[in-house]
Amino acid sequence: MTQLADAVFHAALALPPENRAELAERLLKSLEDPEREAIDQAWAEEAERRLEAFLEGKLKAIPGEEILKGLPPGKKT
Repeated sequence: MTQLADAVFHAALALPPENRAELAERLLKSLEDPEREAIDQAWAEEAERRLEAFLEGKLKAIPGEEILKGLPPGKKT
C-alpha cells in the first residue's frame, strides 16, 4: 500500500461506522466493470433456463460427489 493509500485508510478509520460503510461501498463500486451488470443479468437468465430445463426433466443433475471425484487432488474445496 502506498503512503497516500495508507493515510487515506487511517483517516477513513476515524469516520463513524455508517460513513465508513458508505465509503467502502463507493470504493467497491468504482472497481466494477461497466459491463458487469449485463454479464450478471445474462448469467441469471442462463441459471433460470437451466433450472427450468431441470424441472422439466430435460437436464440431468450430477451428484456433487461425482463432480468432486473428477477434480485433481487439492482442488476439492
